[in-house]
Amino acid sequence: MILFPAIDLKNGEAVRLEQGDMRRATVFNRDPAAQARAFAGAGFDWLHLVDLDGAFAGKPVNALAVAAILKAVKIPVQLGGGIRNLKTVEAWLGEGIARVIIGTAAVRDPAFVRQAAKKFPGKIAVGIDSRGGKATVSGWVEETQLEVVELARLFEDAGVALIVHTDVERDGMMQGLNLDASIALAEAVSIPVVASGGLASLDDVRALLQPRAKKLAGAIAGRALYDGRLDAKAALALIKAAKAA
Repeated sequence: MILFPAIDLKNGEAVRLEQGDMRRATVFNRDPAAQARAFAGAGFDWLHLVDLDGAFAGKPVNALAVAAILKAVKIPVQLGGGIRNLKTVEAWLGEGIARVIIGTAAVRDPAFVRQAAKKFPGKIAVGIDSRGGKATVSGWVEETQLEVVELARLFEDAGVALIVHTDVERDGMMQGLNLDASIALAEAVSIPVVASGGLASLDDVRALLQPRAKKLAGAIAGRALYDGRLDAKAALALIKAAKAA
């Protein structure tokens, strides 16, 4: 189980949104590279980045901030937000991103995901953002009628490395992960699933380590790390102990 600390980028700063609403953004660090160093120093194995502006614009926007983060840390970095074509995938991987996350384009152009996964094995993830069990796109503002599991199954044989499942209604709200939905998705497909949206405390980490969640590959933590409700050292110690057991 991997715990991914998240850095969401808006206007070159590290922010957290509430329920994906860009109007409800809290700036937690004006220096994302410094935040990345802090997470790496805390012992995290991966870093999760989202180009929020890019998700709305449909193209990379926070490239300078991402470049600074890549220069600041040695741990692998995965990135989502505004990745809508193969040229963008190639550009980010060329910059040193270890894995790109395709969200909106996974709904609108599944063939593109398959093409990217075939060309870059192990480096393509699909981001499925959901509200009420249905996929949302374009920075979570547009709702579709596509069921989460239905969307995920489109990529069963595509070579996708990971699915990042975010419950938009819980994201940034500190209400706990929607484990039932993420576990159901993980049990419905063979692709590893990472849960995201609402992780609030050590209790959520403990829940992730229970037998019922054994199919989940990990989870993403954001606001709880920034406001101190989740102690990184304690969380990572729990995970390490569970692996050793």
